[in-house]
Amino acid sequence: MIGTKKTLALTLVLMIALVGIFAGFAFGMADATSPDSPLIPEEYVTPSGDFPDEDNDLLNEAFMFLKNIGVWFMLMLVAFLMIFIKKFEWGVCLAVLLSAAASYIVYAGIHQFYFGDDWNQTLMIGAVICAITYVIAIGVFLGTVKQWHYFLGGIVFAVVYCLVEYLVGNLELFGALTTDDGGSIMVHMCAAYFGLGACIALRVKDAFKEPMNTTTHSVSFVWLASMLLWVLWPTFVCGFLPMELFALGTMTCYMAGLGSIISAYVVCMVCQKKVNPLTYTYAMLAGPVAIGAPLIIVGPWAALIIGIVAGAVSALCFIYLQPRLCNKLGVLDVMGVHNLHGMAGWTGAISCAVVLFIAGETSMALADLAMAVIVFAVALIGGAVAGLLMRLTMGKPMEMFSDNYDFIRTETPDEIAKL
Repeated sequence: MIGTKKTLALTLVLMIALVGIFAGFAFGMADATSPDSPLIPEEYVTPSGDFPDEDNDLLNEAFMFLKNIGVWFMLMLVAFLMIFIKKFEWGVCLAVLLSAAASYIVYAGIHQFYFGDDWNQTLMIGAVICAITYVIAIGVFLGTVKQWHYFLGGIVFAVVYCLVEYLVGNLELFGALTTDDGGSIMVHMCAAYFGLGACIALRVKDAFKEPMNTTTHSVSFVWLASMLLWVLWPTFVCGFLPMELFALGTMTCYMAGLGSIISAYVVCMVCQKKVNPLTYTYAMLAGPVAIGAPLIIVGPWAALIIGIVAGAVSALCFIYLQPRLCNKLGVLDVMGVHNLHGMAGWTGAISCAVVLFIAGETSMALADLAMAVIVFAVALIGGAVAGLLMRLTMGKPMEMFSDNYDFIRTETPDEIAKL
């Protein structure tokens, strides 16, 4: 008799093999002629239609508006993704709001007054993507600093993010630009390593001693947020794609997400015999994170393989890498941001490079790998600067992972009347 672990592992291997065959057929149909997106499978691209120019402009404006609102919705959901520590819920929400406000405003100011950009949907989408990137980053040190520090960090982060955005979009490496349409490198790697850099500079070792108890109620918030984020992810990952490529981006995003849903479950069952909800609800999002870089240069079957790999890698990192990395660095990655966004970001960059190598686009592949290393270094240093500023302005010690430090608790009507 074959045990449960072996059955699940063999099932996953068989699925990858079968999907690989399908991906090979899909890869053979790809068009390698476009200099911007060399492998866009044309059969998956939605025709733009024969509308008058003014109608196209109106449709595009409405389309951009919906994406703008969608990313804001996702940003707020990230707060619920991080609400799992008992007695530390209001603080998470306030930290997200302050982080979003600071990073959005500074990003918009840099683009208007330094780059000379006008206020439009493109600027606003760029600003909210910057904001959600920083909101992801604070998950590394969430609950270990005072609330106003999130605002301070957001100012520094917006400057770092604008630099990363410029490098990814404009710096030619090996004679080619970076392929990162959905932000595996620019967003997720930047978030993970900025947060890790800040955490290393803060050196809050007492965080290891603080209990982080959960409740069924708080973890249910994480389940809900994770599932809603999964559904909305194409809004985010396709933020800057034109309408005619949105169908392709949505398709590959969902297929990658389905892959990580499966592989994260298999890894949890094989390694721990049961599903740890916090590991699973984060790792199931690894596919949508990883597909960001190869978003429109692969078909749906290749996207499924990328998602399977990303989900497995992320889950394994939560189970095995997290304790070792935190112990070696001497700091606690509170929300395991590196396991999801950092490692899935690397998975996306490497998978994109592999696809480009296979397609004969060696320069573009090397450019992706080199840019991933550059973003890693820039974000880590930028985060360290922000963390040092927070540490120098920490003041009196605070109660970590608790709402008691910052909020007035009004548990009964009598208490409200006394305020």
